[in-house]
Amino acid sequence: MPIEVTMPRLSDTMEQGTIVTWNVKEGDTVSAGDVLGDIETDKATMELQSFDDGVVASILLNEGDTVDVGSLILVLAEEGEDVGAVKASAGSGAAPKAASSGGSDSGAKAEAPTAVAEAQAPTTNGATTSAGAEGGRIFVSPLAKKIAAEKNLDLASITGTGPSGRIIKKDVESAPAGGGAPATKAAPRQAPMPAFGATLESKTEAVTNMRATIARVLVESKQKVPHFQVTVNARMDALMALRKQLNTQLEPQGVKLSVNDFLVRACALAMHEHPATNASWGSDGKSIVYHASVNIGVAIALPEEKGGGLVVATLRDSDRAGLRQISADTKALAKKAREKGLSIDEMSDATFTISNLGMFGVDHFTAIINPPNAAILAVGAAIKKPVVLDDGTLGVGHEMSMTMSSDHRVIDGAMAAQYLQTVKGYLENPASILV
Repeated sequence: MPIEVTMPRLSDTMEQGTIVTWNVKEGDTVSAGDVLGDIETDKATMELQSFDDGVVASILLNEGDTVDVGSLILVLAEEGEDVGAVKASAGSGAAPKAASSGGSDSGAKAEAPTAVAEAQAPTTNGATTSAGAEGGRIFVSPLAKKIAAEKNLDLASITGTGPSGRIIKKDVESAPAGGGAPATKAAPRQAPMPAFGATLESKTEAVTNMRATIARVLVESKQKVPHFQVTVNARMDALMALRKQLNTQLEPQGVKLSVNDFLVRACALAMHEHPATNASWGSDGKSIVYHASVNIGVAIALPEEKGGGLVVATLRDSDRAGLRQISADTKALAKKAREKGLSIDEMSDATFTISNLGMFGVDHFTAIINPPNAAILAVGAAIKKPVVLDDGTLGVGHEMSMTMSSDHRVIDGAMAAQYLQTVKGYLENPASILV
């Protein structure tokens, strides 16, 4: 009996999914656990795994097509079944009506951005850009770029025949193998100044499912949740010194603690003294829900080649985890989010969120609350600046700005200030959070 594969619900809020790329073609034999392709949800790009053994009889969607959860997308023939007959019964491969986010290669499947973690910027029609030999932009679909790398082709030597002159699959497949100079990754350099009188391109492009969800949720949060902000600065010299000492000792074990690891631990421990910060406004509109578990959500920015966006990975029971565990879990979740996509469980049940832009040189910003949390902490970089030392003299030290946006229905101004003072105390006396 044919095995029907439908668009799965890969996140708790997912209503539609987009086929980013297929890893199989009709006629391929697959086993349970094989990755059939990548699907873009409202939160991330995630792998579509097969739960059965069989032969791919019919692929009903093109790369770039978007359909509702539960829609039929692929049919497998079981062992002993006639693949041709199964394909015919599935409608001879005719795709269900779906919106496509990309163009097509003269009737071939539309090429869309893949989940390959490589520096590239999104453009229209599912194309990406690469740096040319003279620093100019080369518009190329991710699939074409992958084939070019495998054939050792220089993209600058290939003429694109796709929309707006982008290089597509047939362009690299028809190019001579080994032709042109080997494709190499350009060394980082300062972006060239725009030419005098240059203008930007005027365009409109459809947003991804994730970007649409971010827009909807954050607009709703900003409109319905009464935000207010409180900022404190913490002296970071003691923490920076302790971190350096610990990393030197832990280096043989491959452990490297970040400032954010200390911050997660400090925020989690402070919840025990200020439980309202670990609470949510009740769905009934007249209660406050205090959470027993302290699950710190860490905001992770996704690379542009995956459409950008932001996901919140959940570090469960952070108040009971040591720095090494927090560090390992954060790195693992961030890597998975950027390469494969997080599961529903890995993005659910956060009770407090931290958004840290310090690694980008940002010293201060405010963030919008991530519902149903009652607060989010926006953290800047630990910046070297003039400070008044303990003995009253002027010196140089590191300070870090922390701004907490709070839901005024749950947290009052004094409560927010007291919570931040507790977090500040932990950061300025970091030995206290080691035990």
